[in-house]
Order: sequence, then C-alpha cells, then structure tokens
Amino acid sequence: MQVSVLNQSGKEVQTIDLPSDIFEVEINTGLMHQAYVRQLANARLGTHNTLTRGEVRLTKAKWYRQKGTGRARHGARSAPIFVGGGTAHGPKPRKYTKDMPKKMRREAIRSALSALARDQQLIFVDQLQLDSPRTKDMLAILNQLSGDSKTLVLLADRNENVQASVNNLPNARTLRASYLNIRDLLGHDKVIVPLDALEVIKTIWGREDK
Repeated sequence: MQVSVLNQSGKEVQTIDLPSDIFEVEINTGLMHQAYVRQLANARLGTHNTLTRGEVRLTKAKWYRQKGTGRARHGARSAPIFVGGGTAHGPKPRKYTKDMPKKMRREAIRSALSALARDQQLIFVDQLQLDSPRTKDMLAILNQLSGDSKTLVLLADRNENVQASVNNLPNARTLRASYLNIRDLLGHDKVIVPLDALEVIKTIWGREDK
C-alpha cells in the first residue's frame, strides 16, 4: 500500500510503501472487539465494596418486641429494607481481568491498523518537532494535518516539547508508538504517525514468522 507523507504544513513531500503484513491484513471486527473489551476490563480496579447487614455499624439488639405492635416481625434495624441498613447482594472486591493469547492480541492491533489505513485515518508525516513547548503552534500543525478531528499523535521516543504542546489540547493526546493499544487506536478519528514512529511499529508489530 502506497501512502503520502506530509510535512508539518500539510504538504506532500514523498510517498512510502506500508508493509502489507501490518497495514493490509484481513480486518477481524470480532477480534478487535474482544481485545477492546479485554483492555477495558483489565483497567478496572475492582475495589468496590458494600456492607452487608452483618457489617454495618448498628446495634444487634432486637428493634422492637415480637408481638403486640401490629407491625411486621423484625430482628434488627440492619436489615436491607431499612435506611442505613446493609446492602443485599451488593458488589464486593473482585478481579475483572481477562486473558487473551498473545497471537490474538497482536492480530487485533494489526487489524485495527489495517482498518485505519483502509479508511484513510492514518496521517504520515516526515517529522513532528517544536523548538519549545507551544500549544498555539501545535494547534496550527494539527489543524493542517487532521483538522478538528479527535487526534492521536504517535511518538517514537520521549519528546517534551511535542508532548507538552499536544496534551494541552482537549481534542488530542500523545502516545509512544511502543505502547500502541487497541483502545487508543479505535478511540480517535485520526492517528498522526511520524516516520520514526512508523519504524517502531514495523519493529514491534511485524510478523514474527516472516
């Protein structure tokens, strides 16, 4: 697949060939969904906790006498039907983690990259550099490259000037190419890929059996 490479002004400077084993694989929607659900589930802390009727701090004494009041029989005010009582069948701490074979996870990332490439949501640039952190300048660059779309900017390495400038914008964020994941890929309208970040993607996500 041949794609254009732009400069920071949005003008085409060259064309490159993308590796077909990463950007032209068969798109597996079900696999991408499974990987997406897994990532969201693994991000959950699972620390939620509610108190049962045996754990709330209320007296254990019988609330009122058994007979003669005309009311229903109750043994304690900590019953779930009373305000301040325990919670019946409420959430307790648990793990939400899901497992997924490595080959399936890798194939899901390739499938997502191929879907983005097919829909022209990947924007390749020769470089992304700023002399100093400058949000106004970065906004102008992103407007030239991706318009006002929700944008993910991939970086090959730590770049304080670009990171500080992009992360000040409400509609954009940066991500190291080595941390590429299904949630960030599918959660943005456009993905800006500098050529040095593309090399990282090729190194990590190229097929191991080539």
